[in-house]
Amino acid sequence: MAHNSEPFAFFHHSRPDRRLLGATILAWATALSTPVSAQATEEPPSGRSIEQVAESTRSTVRSTVEWLASGVDSWFGDKPFSEGGEVTQGQLSLSLLKRQDQSLDTGVRFNARFRLPNMENYKYLFVGNDNQREVITDQPEAFSRQQLLLPSDRRDSSFFAGFGMRLIEAVDFRLGVRSGLKPYAQARYRHDWQLSPTDRIDFRETLFLTRDDRLGSTTVGSYEHALSSTLAARWLNAATITQESPKFAWSSNLGMHQSFGAQRVLSLEALFSGVAGAAVPVTDFGLQTKWIQPIHQDFVLGEIIVGHFWPRADALNRRGRAWALGGAVTLKF
Repeated sequence: MAHNSEPFAFFHHSRPDRRLLGATILAWATALSTPVSAQATEEPPSGRSIEQVAESTRSTVRSTVEWLASGVDSWFGDKPFSEGGEVTQGQLSLSLLKRQDQSLDTGVRFNARFRLPNMENYKYLFVGNDNQREVITDQPEAFSRQQLLLPSDRRDSSFFAGFGMRLIEAVDFRLGVRSGLKPYAQARYRHDWQLSPTDRIDFRETLFLTRDDRLGSTTVGSYEHALSSTLAARWLNAATITQESPKFAWSSNLGMHQSFGAQRVLSLEALFSGVAGAAVPVTDFGLQTKWIQPIHQDFVLGEIIVGHFWPRADALNRRGRAWALGGAVTLKF
């Protein structure tokens, strides 16, 4: 079982921005219209034709992203992007979520990191479309709205971009903008302790600065214990505080994760969240099970989440009950 602070993290959830959704549809349409060999077109649909569609889609998305990266890089010098430029951690995700008594929620998420040859002083460029609050406060993947089976408001989704650089081994710094050209800054410190061959603690502290929050911080800590080479228990906690919201917003996740190899993971998790000092300190808690596996080679992944939750918005309302179901497909490029 791999040991890291988020070994089973998958992706964030956001409502689809119309421009991004249009680009996604265009990428799939371009791939589907790519001609195949005469022999392939004469044969009925097969695993080979599906593979060609998947490969074409991946190639189209990656070439489009590389074109964007090389264009931005050319603003800062004449060095060709092919001389050291690269795209890493690229993901394009489509998701569906249905929580009891709420309407069906859809999401599109895009994220990628670039290395730019003409900007050697910066380690990477990042762009994406995601829940702006989760991006700015640097929330763990396990506490994203998609992973908590919570629908999101269209206003929560935002395009963002910026530059990041590593100052020393454990510290990196980011300057970015989100939709409306609203700037933000982050400084992040990471450290981990391998207590024993089966026990590990991970710590992360992120300071962020925005016009709305002013100065804020997110503290994340996790403890992971390997019960076997394929089974692990993990306790993950996060707390966020800002000058505008002086009460800690906290989340906690206690789970068991079973790996079946080849990116196949089954998990069972207990989730809790709330605000310290509020009239209702625990606003939501629940249980959920999650299954992740490749659905085409190792770069198209599928995910199914089923959960049952007991939310309580405030002291005036009784705690409710709600079933929830989520699903997603992610293309890695």
